[in-house]
Amino acid sequence: MNRNKPELLCPAGDWERLKLAVAYGADAVYLAGTSFGMRSFAGNFSPEELPKAVAYAHEHGVKAHVTVNTMPRNHEAQQLPAWLELLDDAKVDALILADLGAFQMAGKYAPHCQRHISTQQSIANYACAQAWYDLGAQRVVLARELSLDEIREIRAKVSPQLELETFCHGAMCVSYSGRCLLSNYMTGRDSNRGACAQPCRYQYALMEEKRPGEYFPVFEDEKGTYIMNSRDMCMIDHLDDLMDAGVDCLKIEGRAKSGYYAAIVTGAYRHALDDIAAGRPVDSVWRNEVEHVSHRPYATGFFYGKPGQYTANGRYIRDWQICAVVERCEEDGSAVLSLRNKFSVGDEVEVVGPDCKPFSMTVPMMEDMEGNALSEPKTPQSLFKMKFPQYVPPMSFVRHAVELSAKD
Repeated sequence: MNRNKPELLCPAGDWERLKLAVAYGADAVYLAGTSFGMRSFAGNFSPEELPKAVAYAHEHGVKAHVTVNTMPRNHEAQQLPAWLELLDDAKVDALILADLGAFQMAGKYAPHCQRHISTQQSIANYACAQAWYDLGAQRVVLARELSLDEIREIRAKVSPQLELETFCHGAMCVSYSGRCLLSNYMTGRDSNRGACAQPCRYQYALMEEKRPGEYFPVFEDEKGTYIMNSRDMCMIDHLDDLMDAGVDCLKIEGRAKSGYYAAIVTGAYRHALDDIAAGRPVDSVWRNEVEHVSHRPYATGFFYGKPGQYTANGRYIRDWQICAVVERCEEDGSAVLSLRNKFSVGDEVEVVGPDCKPFSMTVPMMEDMEGNALSEPKTPQSLFKMKFPQYVPPMSFVRHAVELSAKD
């Protein structure tokens, strides 16, 4: 098989995350407006902001994909044509669609946008993938439940022009992606409409019908059981296999996650993918970067078989905290930063940035913007000055190791 270098598609939940994903190496970003997207609790973009966001991506050589992948009700279907026309006018590169009616409307009202089929459609076989291509789709986002062997078979049996996209990193859904009714039943928040409350992560116990309020433990730990909890996917060690399977696009999950997550994971996969495509060994520093973001225990999804449940707890691993973000920096390392969390002179920190390997340093004496000595900046978002031992690109992070994971 002729092996292509896959597109790296990264989350852009709001302006901050868009700029960071672009700066840290995304080939394309996926974002949403305030309607019709599957992450209603991400920042998202208003009708006025979205064309500007698309233009920003294009100015930096990055494609913009917009999610229109909820299952709209009648009143929403009436609003779709105007929204699709706005996206077409904004020169969006591709629409990520799940509903067949929305797909057909997109062909009519957004004819200049490619149509990609969302993972919400749970495409798990070559016949389904080919059917969408025959209807006019340029790309399908494959179900996360597929193995590499199944992906290879799909690639071999569908039209060569049909692009295959798959997730490579991020949270996994205990149900077929987005098709879970548990959130709606328990909280009134519909996962099929972008509002999942993730009840699969809750702590559960058993209650007998005639003994209300008396809870019987279903032991995995003293707080209850996590029978529906799942691991996070991480395929950074196996990008070679994904490329060999004929995947055209690798997608990082996380539009509702932080800007720091969007930056660090994008940068890690960017460098790993570039190394593999060039025939170089992957620098271990980039593999280590995915351990520097908040995550659940990692697994390889379903690519090599069932990943197994992680039932010990539903918590995130959080071992690093952002101290500050670099706003600008001179060639000699003199920089202006914006504070995120307190840190002090003498602290050991790491610095990492766009196309900048992480390095360690001891925090020197800092200054406020008036030039006064500053040993510990204290006001969040305030600007201050600090000297680095080398030039550091804007949008770099200063971080330190700290135990933030929840305790038992």
